[in-house]
Amino acid sequence: MLKTILSISGKPGLYKLVSQGRNMLIVESLMDKRRFPAYGNEKIISLSDIAMYTDTEDVPLKNVFLAMKTKENGAAVAIDLKKATADELRAYLAEVLPNFDRDRVYVTDIKKLISWYNLLVSCGMTDFEDVAETSEEEA
Repeated sequence: MLKTILSISGKPGLYKLVSQGRNMLIVESLMDKRRFPAYGNEKIISLSDIAMYTDTEDVPLKNVFLAMKTKENGAAVAIDLKKATADELRAYLAEVLPNFDRDRVYVTDIKKLISWYNLLVSCGMTDFEDVAETSEEEA
C-alpha cells in the first residue's frame, strides 16, 4: 500500500498514484480527492522508500507506522502538532521508536511523520502489516 502513496516536495499532504502518463504521474490528493499531474521535475518519493534514522540502522517507515498503530490501537495520534513542544514530540517518537537518532531526526520530521500517519488513518489506510509481510516474503 505504501508504494502507491507519494509525497511531493513543496505540496502539503500525501497523494495516491492513480496512473502513469508520459513524463508525468496522475496523482490524487488524500485530503480533498482532487486529481492532477505530477511531473518529473518535482521531487516525488514513495512512502515505501522512506526510512527513519536510528542509532544502529535505518528503520523503514512502514515499521514506524506499525509501531504507531500498535501504540494508538489503530487510532490517530492525539498530539496537537501546532501546540506540542519539541520535547513532547521527541518523547512520543521515543515511545514508538526508542533508538531513533536524536541528532539526525528533526522536530519537523516528527511532525511530518505524525501528520502523515493521521492522514492515512483518517483515509482508512492502515494495512501496514500486509506490506511488511509481502516485503519479508520477497527478501
